[in-house]
Amino acid sequence: MADRKAESLHSSIGLLGISAGSLLLAVHFYALPRAAPLIPSTALGVLLLILSSLLAYAGIRRSLRNASLFLSLCLTISVFWCGYGVVFILGGQGVLNDAGDFRNALVPGLVTFTVALLIIAVVGFLCREVILAMIASAVSLASAHEVAMRYSTAFGSSAVACNYMIVCLVGGYFALGRFLCFLTKEKIALPGTDLAKKKTHEQIRSTSGSTNHFAVTGLILNMLSASVFGCRLLGVTGKLFIGQVPWLWAAGIYQIGICILSYRAMDVLMATFFGFTSILKFAGGYCLLYPIWQPEEPSFPTPFLVVFSVLFVVLALFLTLKSPADGLYLLFYVAYCIALACHPKGFFEGGPQGVDVAIFVASALMTLIHLYNAKASAKIPTGKGAAKALLARSSFLKLREGADLHAPYLGYSKYADAEVLGYACSVLASFAITMTGDPQAPLATVVIPWVVVAGGILTLLSGSVAFARGKTLESSAFILYAVMWIIWGLTRYGGLYGTTRSFHAAVGIVAFILFNGFIVFCTLFLNIAWFFYSLTFLLIAVSFLLDAIHALPASYDIAATLIFGLVSFYCFLSALFNSIFEGSCLPMGRPIVQLSGVRGGMTKCLHLPARKASSVKRIADILKNGGTCGIPTDTVYVLVAACNRPDAVEKAHHSKRQAQDRPMSLWISSLKQLEPAKHLFAPLLWDFMEAAWPSPISLVVPRGAWVDFLGMKDSAKYVGTPQSIAIRIPDCSVTTHLIDLVGPIVVTSANPTGEADTTHHNQVYAKLGDKVDAVLCDGPSPENIASTVVDCTKIDSGNIGFFRVGIIPKSQVLQILEQVQKKHTVVPNSGTRTTKGREEHLNHSHAVHNGVGMAASEEPAPVQSPDDGCENHTRL
Repeated sequence: MADRKAESLHSSIGLLGISAGSLLLAVHFYALPRAAPLIPSTALGVLLLILSSLLAYAGIRRSLRNASLFLSLCLTISVFWCGYGVVFILGGQGVLNDAGDFRNALVPGLVTFTVALLIIAVVGFLCREVILAMIASAVSLASAHEVAMRYSTAFGSSAVACNYMIVCLVGGYFALGRFLCFLTKEKIALPGTDLAKKKTHEQIRSTSGSTNHFAVTGLILNMLSASVFGCRLLGVTGKLFIGQVPWLWAAGIYQIGICILSYRAMDVLMATFFGFTSILKFAGGYCLLYPIWQPEEPSFPTPFLVVFSVLFVVLALFLTLKSPADGLYLLFYVAYCIALACHPKGFFEGGPQGVDVAIFVASALMTLIHLYNAKASAKIPTGKGAAKALLARSSFLKLREGADLHAPYLGYSKYADAEVLGYACSVLASFAITMTGDPQAPLATVVIPWVVVAGGILTLLSGSVAFARGKTLESSAFILYAVMWIIWGLTRYGGLYGTTRSFHAAVGIVAFILFNGFIVFCTLFLNIAWFFYSLTFLLIAVSFLLDAIHALPASYDIAATLIFGLVSFYCFLSALFNSIFEGSCLPMGRPIVQLSGVRGGMTKCLHLPARKASSVKRIADILKNGGTCGIPTDTVYVLVAACNRPDAVEKAHHSKRQAQDRPMSLWISSLKQLEPAKHLFAPLLWDFMEAAWPSPISLVVPRGAWVDFLGMKDSAKYVGTPQSIAIRIPDCSVTTHLIDLVGPIVVTSANPTGEADTTHHNQVYAKLGDKVDAVLCDGPSPENIASTVVDCTKIDSGNIGFFRVGIIPKSQVLQILEQVQKKHTVVPNSGTRTTKGREEHLNHSHAVHNGVGMAASEEPAPVQSPDDGCENHTRL
């Protein structure tokens, strides 16, 4: 029910946001014939930018759970109003001098969104999404009427305003339907307004395949950039100038967003493709801005564009294995890069502009195919499965398939691997700087977009995704290289330090070289390919250093960039092969240095993703057979063993250094597991345990004969102290399900005694890898705070103490105890208990915390050692 309300909320925000923007534009066009505009252009542009960000949020949030036409509509109108708003701001600030400039700036975007929204409307009507189709068709007609109005005074602005008013009426109808649905608790819903009802069927269909629903928006963005240059060739616009930059850069920014969301959709190939096309969009905008500084048009580095076309060819070949139609579509960009390489003025020449027209038509066709296939049950054939059937006969190449296609080596990630894009951007950046450029006119050659966007922004994106997948070393290297490309690209090719080489720049480069030297050392333990990748980048950094001090030998920088580019290209091919095919056709190699204990857990220890029930069952089997495992909890990672396996309990105890004074605690999944010994617990204590759990609260209870029911035998001495034992029911479904399968377990922190808590499954490997039999991987811990440890050894007298106050405050624990005491008619010493705890913390909003159990809280160490970081025992 909560998910349905969230879906309905995001739908309401999106459609009402479209209605609000349409109302603003309707007022603007109704008042357009007046001498003074009712809404100033700058104010209108700012409001459209705010609404575009709201629509982007609503579309993305909706799309995470529901494959819907709503996603495409929201994101398309969002990018439309983003570019539209910036053009209005430029007009309001006087950058666009006359009506001709305003027309030349607006028409390319209006043409694109007329066609794109018409496609969305057609698919919406075919798939019976009437409200969304009506909104899309009305905005499409408004854009078409505005194009006509800009070229002929016979078409008044009232027609544009009427179309936007239709959107407002549809939005009002939707708002009324949602209001009635809310008042009547979903008993009354106007037709077409209860979008949450369509969720179940649509979600089942969307999860049946690995469709990337963000690809539609990416294709529309390709239409937008192609329209800017195609309209110039066809004579629709009179010139290319700064007024069209908002469309190109809005498309580039959104394209990077679509690239990230495509990684979220586990589509590596399309994400890489959208990353490539975003580079072209930023480069196009840069070229249109260049005439502000220089009267002539900039020139293009030919080697870079040839290499770019090769990367597009390789990507097209691999994409053909997935969908031949998409592979053929990428060939248009191969032709585009070749056309740019053949014309020194690039985007301003007729050849590339002709390819832009072809890209516009092909992108519109692919948009229709992708959108229809995502919504309809009957599909337009794209050749999917043809390459799979062909490769099925091959014994050498076998396609990767299955649910774990993009699963990281350790645990679970929400993103597919982005290393393919990172290596490709390194290739592009290295070949871009082979152009030396003119020191007197450093901006005359188009190098900055290739170096800053490809080598900087997209490499930074790859590093961020690598970090999300638990690849700490790879992410650190990508981020370091991205920073280096951005700083040096702007410094060298932006003319920031001129012909005089700066000593300060040299000092900064030396710092980068030292950092990269550390990365080179670390890659000795990773693999051969990464070692050469980081080592050859060291050659690039040395080239930067020599150039900064004006001591660069002839052709050294070209040789260094070629070596680094070739190594990066091999890594690019290897990552592509390994992501598409099983086996190691192009291996990355083994570690050059293999030390005992380094990456030991990754090779010797079984790793299983926590999101799978089969993984939990395998961990349970290992524990039943006497193994010890690292598991996630509602706090941090812990090391566990089954209570009924005394050998495993002893093994878990000895797996930690100097653990003799740190007894282990006991975890159960339900009080039913202690039911046979219930008569051995005080009634107040039993009721307190029942009220406090499941939660991150560990209760230290008196040791007694009830321990014998657990079957630990002689190993019971390692659990608790001779006087007490800490017990807890964790508030984590994975952990409690595991305990249901195994029975009560003993728990200790998954780190050597005295070290910090373990908050990621990678740290379990690093600290205890060869001392555990398996690790259940679930990524970062939900909490980094220990559980609260409560002393209940004297609870019968109405007194409880706190060894440690962790994630649950004192006031909440005392409140729980007070509620339990009220159930007991006779509480002898309840009046003697003070209320000091209540005065400290009065937050009772989180009675139970989701997640998984915490290491530091699992050892009742406060009883024995003051260096455990716990609070002193305080009587209340």
